[in-house]
Order: sequence, then C-alpha cells, then structure tokens
Amino acid sequence: MAPKVLIIDDDVDLVAAMRVTLEADGFVVADAQDGRRGLQMLREEKPDVVILDVMMDEIDEGLQVAYQIRSDPATRDLPILMLTSVTQQTGLLMDPKRDEGFLPVNEFIEKPVSPRALLDLVRKHVGK
Repeated sequence: MAPKVLIIDDDVDLVAAMRVTLEADGFVVADAQDGRRGLQMLREEKPDVVILDVMMDEIDEGLQVAYQIRSDPATRDLPILMLTSVTQQTGLLMDPKRDEGFLPVNEFIEKPVSPRALLDLVRKHVGK
C-alpha cells in the first residue's frame, strides 16, 4: 500500500500544490485546514507522515497540534514535518535540534519549499 501523508495547513493553494507533487510520486494524500480537524483526520487516516503548518487560526496552532501528537502513545513516533513561514513573518528562528523541547518535530522547513525538497523530506521519513 502507498504511504499516506496528512497535510494540516490552512493555505489551500499550497495544499493543492503539495498534493499534486506527492500524488504524482505515488503517495496518498489527505488534508485538513485546521488543527482540530487535522487531529481528527490523524485518527481516521493513520498517516505515515504529517506535514504541519505553524500559523493557522491561532499563531501557534501547529505547535499545539505537534505537542498533542507527541503526547499520544499511539502517534508519538509519527514523523512531523513542520512547513511554515513563521520565521519570515515573526523573525523567530527555530531549530528542531536546538529547540527540541519546544519544537517537537522531525524537520522544520521554511516556506516556500521546492517540490524536489518536499519529496526528498517525505521520502526520508517514510523510508521510500
């Protein structure tokens, strides 16, 4: 069965572009436009990796979703790729290695990301 990616991001145009890129490479893609729906879909879809925005309805909504994913024993090891423009918009620099306690994600990627870089990161975390 093809690996499944869940995208949680309120930018519908970006989600559509990522969907096209990922599906063309054989991934199954589900998406949600907010954290609440994303957590619900996480339980329903059981993805192999999550691509998560930081700023949605709330400025730190994606971080709250990441904390909830990490606090659940059923999903704590799920790869989370945080794709965001938070640094551009706030000036706040984040690094998953340096800020591990604060930033519970596997990758922190600034938008925009090239289709090739996106595929490489998703493949890396699903073992494809």
